[in-house]
Amino acid sequence: MGMKYRKNKIKQEHGIIKGLKKFLEHNISSLDSVDGIIPGRIKVGKTPGENLIVTYQYDTVSGAKLIARSGTSVQEVFVITNNPEKLKEVIEENYPN
Repeated sequence: MGMKYRKNKIKQEHGIIKGLKKFLEHNISSLDSVDGIIPGRIKVGKTPGENLIVTYQYDTVSGAKLIARSGTSVQEVFVITNNPEKLKEVIEENYPN
């Protein structure tokens, strides 16, 4: 893995929706169990939301998939971690359902 795109473990190939970068830097990349964060493409959702909401979607082979929404934007975020449970806890603390 090249470190070219990485700042705080976040791989930046695509843009990052409003507020998400700060959340990832402050809450996710600081976890020892997290090795990398890969934001996907930004899509436009049908329903406008107000502020950023991050939800834990499911475990993946290498960690977990999150979904972030802000305004009408929706973005998948893949997190490389050996402790998806810890990640889930952090997400739920910050964005209780």
